[in-house]
Parts: sequence; C-alpha cells; structure tokens
Amino acid sequence: MTEPSSDDGSTFRRETERVVNEISQGLRTLDAGAGWFSGLAPTRQQEVLQEVAGYAMQAHITAADGCAGVARSGVKPTANPSVMICMDPPRYGFAGLPSAEHVKAFRVLVSVFAVADTRRREMYCKGDCGHAWHDLPTATE
Repeated sequence: MTEPSSDDGSTFRRETERVVNEISQGLRTLDAGAGWFSGLAPTRQQEVLQEVAGYAMQAHITAADGCAGVARSGVKPTANPSVMICMDPPRYGFAGLPSAEHVKAFRVLVSVFAVADTRRREMYCKGDCGHAWHDLPTATE
C-alpha cells in the first residue's frame, strides 16, 4: 500500500480507519495490520497512533477493556503501552513513546479498540446501526 500524496492526508486517514476496523472485525489479522504499520514512515506511525488512540477514546474504553486488549495483543503486560492503556483512566500519549515501542503501541491500541468496539456494536448498534465501519464487506463480497 502506498501513502497518499495529498497534503491533507485524508486518504491516509481513511486507509488507517479501514485497516483498524478490519482488524477489529476479524477481517484482517493483527499480525497483518502490524506489518502494514511497520512499513510506514516514523511520522506516519505517530499519526496512526494518534488516530487509533482517538478511536479508542470514542469507543469509551475501560480499564477492563485495556486488560482484555493487552491479553489479545501479544505485548507483555509490563510494556509501556500496556501499562498506559490499563490505567484508570487510560493514558493516550502513545505517539510520544520512543519509536522502538510504536509497533507494540499499535498492537495494544488496536486490540483494546477491538474489545471496546465489539462491546459497543453488540450493545448499542445491534440491528440498527448507521456506522458504515461496523458493516465492512468480507473479502468474498
């Protein structure tokens, strides 16, 4: 996948939204998403971390979501991103972490978002949802 040439980055944001939601809904593996993320330039990685942290905030993650997401992420519970997301309230300064921790932060954030977003889809959006990202087509559609 290539990065957009537009100055506003809206194409890139839409790509990030698609990748994160595909992971959340099981249409893309976390490892494949982490591979996509790893291929980004460091500044793009920081942008993605900020964007996904925003998704997590919008999904109203809880400390319990943080713990469940860390367990899914494959990242040690003692790693900085894991500790940050499990705080009550969670800390969101992932883009400020050293670049060596960005992939871990991505895995944690996306995993926690998946937990919270799944809960919200089941509780609030079941059968009557206007969120386009909650109804992504599968690869065969």
